[in-house]
Amino acid sequence: MQRVLAIVAALTMAAVTMVVAPPPAASAPPPDYFVDESALPFEALPGYETERLWGVHKGAGYRIEVPADWNGDLVVWAHGFRGTGLELTVDNGPIREHLIANGYAWAASSYSRNDYDVKAGVQDTHAITTFFNGAVAKPDHTYLIGASMGGHITGVTIEQYPNLYDGAMPVCGVMADLELFDYFLDVNVTAQALAGVDSGFPVSDDYAVEDVAEIKAAFELFPGTFPFTTNATGDAWKSLVEIESGGERPVFDQAFLFWNGFAGDFLFGLGQGDGTLVGSPGVAIDNMDAVYQLDADPALDQLEIDLNASVTRVQADRQGRAGNGLAQVPKVSGNIGIPVLSMHTLGDLFVPFIMQQTYAERVAANGASDLLVQRAIRDVGHCSFSGSEWTQGFDDLVNWVENGVKPAGDDMFATADPLYGCDHTIGDRFYPGPLSIPPCP
Repeated sequence: MQRVLAIVAALTMAAVTMVVAPPPAASAPPPDYFVDESALPFEALPGYETERLWGVHKGAGYRIEVPADWNGDLVVWAHGFRGTGLELTVDNGPIREHLIANGYAWAASSYSRNDYDVKAGVQDTHAITTFFNGAVAKPDHTYLIGASMGGHITGVTIEQYPNLYDGAMPVCGVMADLELFDYFLDVNVTAQALAGVDSGFPVSDDYAVEDVAEIKAAFELFPGTFPFTTNATGDAWKSLVEIESGGERPVFDQAFLFWNGFAGDFLFGLGQGDGTLVGSPGVAIDNMDAVYQLDADPALDQLEIDLNASVTRVQADRQGRAGNGLAQVPKVSGNIGIPVLSMHTLGDLFVPFIMQQTYAERVAANGASDLLVQRAIRDVGHCSFSGSEWTQGFDDLVNWVENGVKPAGDDMFATADPLYGCDHTIGDRFYPGPLSIPPCP
């Protein structure tokens, strides 16, 4: 249960803040972000001799660590969403000890802005990478690892700076950029429509208390039991969420309980935004052309026809989804020129598995599928990889880049097999009761 509570505490606050908070008005001065330089120093890990550097570069805090037996390679860490506060913070990344133990140097930036600001993340990740070249030395190989929003940053960075990195590992990443925020819209407006609750868009201030309670009551089999019991209407919405988040796959039942029960009203909290995003000149989300389905049959039955006719439609502003390169919300085109290894948990309903499916399609459209390996991990959390999954993925990426040995991955669209995800899930997941995930053979 401690694992569940830790995930809930970390993610609930981050997700709701990300969606609800609009960017400053165009005429307002930029936020007064700052780095607490007293928090930048860090100690060597016990038993390791390293050179450690820290400071502020181009408005972002940074940390760099180089082992005494440096192998000549650099790993750059791109962190995820840090909320909307003013203090900029930097961390040591998820595989620091593995890197130092194997001779890798690493570098990390706080970025010069918080919020969901991918442009700043890309620019500051590039800045710390080139800064390392002057502060330490030019590496033999440079790898980029990013998680969640950092995955989005990684996907954009390797396209904008194609000659700077030798391999990349975006994990649990927002690899379909604006489609993540369309998903937040989709699951919420369909819940309202199926429940017969007219919340409009944007939703009112009392949505989280009054409307959500009414929606849940319309979905549950017995009073106060959603999501653990659902009636036919609740089953229909559950099926829609499964389709919208990546289709039939193992762990979805547990994920539905986790994100709608153990994590409170998490999915409903994602529907409280006004459709604006950092860098967007207006509403950036859109469902005007969305055709919502409740099963795998592409033909629409009467319930689906009624749903599509009644659901709230939101149209993006003309310039809301425009922009190329780093303008507005930077896009991930899938035009890759280096080996990329990604991982995603099957039960992630915050940054859902469909992000990887869309990324696979975009990479294929660019004729670069031979440069992409993707792995499915059987867990309900967001970025909840085991230490071995992290290190195995990184080591396999390095072996691919430096020795030409392409690692195994999973077909992102062959998800219906009950054992899907077992090939690269390392270690059993121990969740309580209804969240229990069947172990792999």
